Amino acid sequence: MERAAKFLQDAGVYYLATVEGDQPRVRPFGTAHIFEGKLYIQTGKAKNVSGQIHANPKVEVCAFKDDEWLRITGELVEDDRREARQSMLDAYPSLQSMYSADDGNAEVFYFRNATAVFSSFSHEPEEIRF
Repeated sequence: MERAAKFLQDAGVYYLATVEGDQPRVRPFGTAHIFEGKLYIQTGKAKNVSGQIHANPKVEVCAFKDDEWLRITGELVEDDRREARQSMLDAYPSLQSMYSADDGNAEVFYFRNATAVFSSFSHEPEEIRF
């Protein structure tokens, strides 16, 4: 899991896919943080992506860096604890101009039942489950 988090952090931008009804939705994300042994991402409750995750927590992430790409599939689980939100904001100080741990909008999710697959044209896929 640490390798997946580092890959996402080093890539800088990854793409999160959700579903809205029968329509896939993909958008860029930039947060990946390990808190209490789980891989977390962050968004705002006011965003459409939040409602999509709550309606169907099955998501996929894709990132590309150098000659390798990473896909993570799994379920996102909201962690509504202030400590989890604050940990994310501490890890990403630039978010503090838009969010605070107590604003009612900042929202963090962790991956459950996740599979990360590291792929490249130069090596066989490597799979990690967490």
